[in-house]
Amino acid sequence: MHSGEVYFETEELMAEQAIYRDLLFQFNHTLPSKQAEKAELLKKLLGSFGEASYIEQPLHANWGKNTYFGARVYANSSLTLVDDTRIEIQDDVMMGPNVTLCAGTHPLDPELRRKNAQYNLPVVIEKNVWIGAGTIVLPGVTIGENSVIGAGSLVTKDIPKNVLAFGSPCKVMRTIESGCDIKRHSH
Repeated sequence: MHSGEVYFETEELMAEQAIYRDLLFQFNHTLPSKQAEKAELLKKLLGSFGEASYIEQPLHANWGKNTYFGARVYANSSLTLVDDTRIEIQDDVMMGPNVTLCAGTHPLDPELRRKNAQYNLPVVIEKNVWIGAGTIVLPGVTIGENSVIGAGSLVTKDIPKNVLAFGSPCKVMRTIESGCDIKRHSH
């Protein structure tokens, strides 16, 4: 699953995946006020779940165990993790509602698809990235540190650090500089 090569699901893989799907079900059906219980479930479900990170319910994941959350990450509702291989979300990332991070995909060859062939490419979201609502990040993409991805974007290629990018396909629109949004208000 982690080699980037085409593979086929086995009964063994499906049995292991069922364990993580049960944990995901438990997380999504835990009362929102039960913060400690939800955090414990996420620590069992995910590859890592950093300090002061938070995920709004519901969460959708193929596995969970292949996704690694850094510290102080916030994910709004309906985050979807197609984590058939590694998805890395570094410290201080913010994600709006309905964000999809796809590490799993299928071959173009129709014969292979008919046999349920799959391959996976890792996704990396570097430190301090903000991903707007409804964004889809495709397999093999890295989004660079401090960048902002506008709502509704389809991210098909790597995005460099310190940029504002948006669109379908997502394109860099401008560089982000420190203090660029600070507005002074006179009273």
